Amino acid sequence: MHIKYLQLLNFRNFDGLFIELNKGTNVFVGDNAQGKTNILEAIYYCSLAKSHRTNRDKELINWNGTEAYIKLYVCKTRLDKKIEIKIFKEGRKGVNINSIKVQKLSELVGSFNVIMFSPEDLSIVKDSPSYRRKFLDIELCKLSRRYYHSLTQYKKVLNERNLTIKKWNTNSDIIDVYDKQLSEFGAIIIKDRVNYIEKLNQKGKIIHGDITSKSEEIEIKYLTPIRDLDNIQENLYMLLCKNRKRDIETKTTSIGPHREDFSIDLNGTDAKTFGSQGQQRTAVLTIKFAALAIIKELTGEYPVLLLDDVLSELDTKRQEYILNSIKEVQTLITCTGTLDIRKYLKPENKIFEVMAGKLKEIT
Repeated sequence: MHIKYLQLLNFRNFDGLFIELNKGTNVFVGDNAQGKTNILEAIYYCSLAKSHRTNRDKELINWNGTEAYIKLYVCKTRLDKKIEIKIFKEGRKGVNINSIKVQKLSELVGSFNVIMFSPEDLSIVKDSPSYRRKFLDIELCKLSRRYYHSLTQYKKVLNERNLTIKKWNTNSDIIDVYDKQLSEFGAIIIKDRVNYIEKLNQKGKIIHGDITSKSEEIEIKYLTPIRDLDNIQENLYMLLCKNRKRDIETKTTSIGPHREDFSIDLNGTDAKTFGSQGQQRTAVLTIKFAALAIIKELTGEYPVLLLDDVLSELDTKRQEYILNSIKEVQTLITCTGTLDIRKYLKPENKIFEVMAGKLKEIT
């Protein structure tokens, strides 16, 4: 899978842009705040109809425009995809795939996959569990419509349960109905997360060993209070019932996949607490490349890889690992200079200079 071309109108600081991309490596070079990341953001948006930088879609629209437009042509093994997205200031968005209007965003998710690696991804290791849950949910939604549906329904029921607890905290019959629904959807979420973490471990151990010359061993563990993973639904329902009184007192739901986490250990110690900045970056690198390998294994195609200003954050050894690992993957790299990576580029690869929302190809 690879992107053939990208077109933008009134997106961020681009009034208009049309760019044809190479199947291999494409480098966007320029000073900060010139628009390099905006190009990657537009591509990422075509994967999930969400930005990785903001939750407010209207921020994506150019100051001079009333709506933004993204068009992406993706070449795939089976059927090429022409993805078109319009973003309106009032918060609406319209998505077309091959000129057919998408009724639900779940129809878009998984049709075009990307893996993005940016400096902000360090949050997966060092920040709160919400960042790790978000990573899992995004990756699993790409791979499973069932997971996307279960997650959507789980969040809906969770909000209704919490609202009921706050307003009518003695109505245990209604809460019990919600608990049964949470157990049903939550069991699917937990089971899929556990299986994904297992795959992440299998791929990650090999990748991390290669990056660190086997001086470090990584282990990723999913953290859940469910002890019997063969009977997740029954166990989750029992825990919700057990904690119901406390939930009514605190007016929130204390048990479930919305509270769970995963840990990252390096040589048996917690990377979040004891890992150096370099070790944490390497752990994120491992996780991202393991996620890329999982998509290839399960879909038969590599996703597009987006590397947003990460090479400057890594030492030479880790830079070499990345640049040697992307030969079969269409990759878009943003950086402030190309001195360190020119020796890894092929003549057919493309380099673009980005300046104030304008693009110029460098030969």
